[in-house]
Amino acid sequence: MSNALRWLLWLIVAVVVIAGGYALYTLLRPVGPEPAAPIAGAPAGITDKLARGEYLARAADCVACHTAPGGKPFAGGFAFKLPFGTIYGTNITADKETGIGDWSDEQFVRAVREGVGPQGNLYPAMPYTSYTALSRDDVLAIKAYLFSLPPVKQANPQNDLPFPFNQRWGMKFWNLAFFHEKRFEPNLNQDEQWNRGAYLATALGHCSECHTPRNLAFGINQSKNLGGEVIQGWFAGNITPDAQTGIGGWSEQQLSQYLATGHAEGRSSAAGPMAEAVENSLQYLTPEDNQALVKYLRNIEPIAGDSASAVNLQPKGALSSSAVLPGGQEDSLGRRLFAGDCSGCHQWNGVGRQSKYASLVGSTAVNDPQGRSVVQAILKGTRISIGEQHEVMPDFGAQYSDEEVAAVANYVVGQFGEKQGKVTAKQVAEQRKQ
Repeated sequence: MSNALRWLLWLIVAVVVIAGGYALYTLLRPVGPEPAAPIAGAPAGITDKLARGEYLARAADCVACHTAPGGKPFAGGFAFKLPFGTIYGTNITADKETGIGDWSDEQFVRAVREGVGPQGNLYPAMPYTSYTALSRDDVLAIKAYLFSLPPVKQANPQNDLPFPFNQRWGMKFWNLAFFHEKRFEPNLNQDEQWNRGAYLATALGHCSECHTPRNLAFGINQSKNLGGEVIQGWFAGNITPDAQTGIGGWSEQQLSQYLATGHAEGRSSAAGPMAEAVENSLQYLTPEDNQALVKYLRNIEPIAGDSASAVNLQPKGALSSSAVLPGGQEDSLGRRLFAGDCSGCHQWNGVGRQSKYASLVGSTAVNDPQGRSVVQAILKGTRISIGEQHEVMPDFGAQYSDEEVAAVANYVVGQFGEKQGKVTAKQVAEQRKQ
């Protein structure tokens, strides 16, 4: 027998063994019981099915990934730019040709909780790895709400993925390694409020999808759950109760305020994807659910992040400056750019002039020596709408060169975080693509 034939036979055996193992795993894996009220479902006061579905769809932030910038809600087209290509959020309106209007209940539930749609496996940009914990009633309430909205006829863009990532069947093996289908189960050592917060954060809100580091295969690193990760160029901070690099030093009021409005006095303002999450989802939580989420986040295992990014609440540069005059005698490109385009809104002491959302001292972003979120804010701007209040920071990506963006980002990190900024023109050029 030739070596080539021998290798081919071994390859066939390996494929059969893996396929058999996957089939056995699929048949025998435990998925847990359906979660029961009061953990599952919308708050007790919302009994109408469509109202429940709307609340749950907002809590799950479905609109963010299934709406293109400037597009119609839920009609798809949002681009996920990943290291191995681009994936587009799909049309989930009730249109029968381009949306999900022909989907049965079973097909919808399977897509949401198992990542398998009528056309095959979904990519984990769809957070079914978190939604798997949802109750069936909650999933079907979301479906009922989506089907109550006007259908939008809009074809889904084709994903731009090279081989082998464009082979959906390969996701079966990714799921075998990284997906664990399991319904939410209450922690009997915690009270009802904590468990409600856990359901909101892990199943509906899928916080870990953005705030948890991923491995080389894009699987979530559970050992660093909620310890911080880069998403679309922005740094999604550590939201565990670590005192130095997480939210351990935040008061309950600050955290509650941040979740409800995107701003916490003395701490931070949401920007980028987090601002979108507050705008689309978190501001609509009931006060009770807001408090449940706060309790959960403040009572989970703390994860220590990079100590170099610990937030400095009293940076010397800001403290030595007034609102209109900077402290020190530094004459740098970054400082000159800040004086011309930034100081009018943010002020030299970082308090913020026209809006509290322009405050900088206490921000996680300005305490990151790599300045990732600062760079994104300069390049692309940021905006948030809370009720009738609309806050906007304009973008400077077309106005500034890569060197200028790096210079002003490093100045901001030094002035308001008292850190040595490490932003380079090369980093800025890479972030422009995201």
